[in-house]
Amino acid sequence: MPAIFKGMIITFGHIFKKKPTINYPEQKRTFSPVFRGLQILNRDEEGRENCTACGLCAVACPAEAITMEAAERQPGEEHLYREEKYAAKYEINMLRCIFCGLCEEACPKDAVYLSETFAPANYQRKGFIYGKEDLLIPHPKENPEAFAKARGNRATRPQGHGNEH
Repeated sequence: MPAIFKGMIITFGHIFKKKPTINYPEQKRTFSPVFRGLQILNRDEEGRENCTACGLCAVACPAEAITMEAAERQPGEEHLYREEKYAAKYEINMLRCIFCGLCEEACPKDAVYLSETFAPANYQRKGFIYGKEDLLIPHPKENPEAFAKARGNRATRPQGHGNEH
């Protein structure tokens, strides 16, 4: 009999506690400052791609989720790419990605970072392989609102992974 009363006291104690559940579409959960979400390919202030196709992110990836192919910048493409080499093809298989952040730490040009966005759900495997067009952050001059939204709190967040310039 005392065990039943003890159980009832615990149950009534939980009834009056604040519920941890949130109403998702209406309320958004705040993420931890160290949350690692969908991978983003960064641009500089002028809209040029930061990636130089050095391949350090692909080498650092323990899940071997990143593949890339390098290409040489042609005359007249200086407004598209910062360096002479760029990633002509950049793909990440999100089914293999373990969101460890080693690609972000390995990048010497701050071209890759893990955003504050979830990888969206999909019904087919090929929908989880993101190409360069899917990962590239919006152009900062052509679409500043989308650029700021994709960047999130990254501009105000302290770096601390050794790639500060």
